[in-house]
Amino acid sequence: MNVQKLIVRTLLKLPDGALLAMTGGAPLQIDGRVLDARMQFLAAQGAKAPSITTLDPVAGRAATAQGLALLDGKRHSHVTVKDITIPGAEGPLDARLYTPKNATGPLPGLVFFHFGGCVIGDLDTCDTFCSMLSHIADCVVMSVAYRLAPEHKFPAAADDALAAFRYACANNTALGMTRRIGVGGDSAGGYLSAIVAQETMRAGEETPVTQLLIYPVTDMEWQGGSWTSCENVYPLTRDIMEWFIAQYLRAPADAADLRASPLKATDLEGQPQAIVITSGFDVLRDQGIAYADRLKEAGVKVTYRCYDNLAHAFTAMTGAVPAAKRACEEIARDLHSALRG
Repeated sequence: MNVQKLIVRTLLKLPDGALLAMTGGAPLQIDGRVLDARMQFLAAQGAKAPSITTLDPVAGRAATAQGLALLDGKRHSHVTVKDITIPGAEGPLDARLYTPKNATGPLPGLVFFHFGGCVIGDLDTCDTFCSMLSHIADCVVMSVAYRLAPEHKFPAAADDALAAFRYACANNTALGMTRRIGVGGDSAGGYLSAIVAQETMRAGEETPVTQLLIYPVTDMEWQGGSWTSCENVYPLTRDIMEWFIAQYLRAPADAADLRASPLKATDLEGQPQAIVITSGFDVLRDQGIAYADRLKEAGVKVTYRCYDNLAHAFTAMTGAVPAAKRACEEIARDLHSALRG
């Protein structure tokens, strides 16, 4: 453990009162929710650093990776991990396969897409979380490094997500998966998972058996609600989210495309069962709730949870925020149930 990580982890072991004292003394309250003290401390520290919007995407990727390395937990020891290459929409993609060590035969599968606004992130971004999903949900997870903007604009990431799911379905035996294959991801990854579920159904193809949507982007034209009330809460402020969208879309008109804003779909009947997760202190909270509600109205089975005291990106904070680790474990248990019907 490097010195910087040691300092951060030591500070985060302080009592709530001490952490709050270092961030102004009062718990942060928004929309009737109270932010976890450790999350509040991290948010306060993040607000002091230069915003990713002031960096070019390459520098932003490096800075984000460095910051997340201070907070994430250790990869679960009871899974075997293998880096592979799979075909994407326009060329090979890096991917990572997580398989429980005690597997004696094929297991249900999950094709996973990391967070990062379709601009930042890689296979390491959600490495620990993917290992938790594999172990607790007892499934094979294939995490995919889809193409990123602005080098690859919309709909490149969506096209790669579809290609990855199709590959898993066509090669399930080689991957150690049964035919029960779901999709999942957080933030941008949740958005991509919803797109895979919708687009495969429109095309009359094999669809995921479940969709795990963790604080997903569902409408790139969303306004109001948590978009306003949580606009200054790190790590995802409204300015940062708007920067991601501007980097990703070719033009503002793309936001009306169903492949950019799955909430705009008028018919969600027959969609795969869904696990929809939001966090209380998140600009994306209300559009995640809206998508869960739309799925329910269409007769889709939905498991919905809002972790009221957490903020965005908590899936990458399991080594520093106990409440985040507990949430991730609960999500993995939900996935276990969903993948088995």
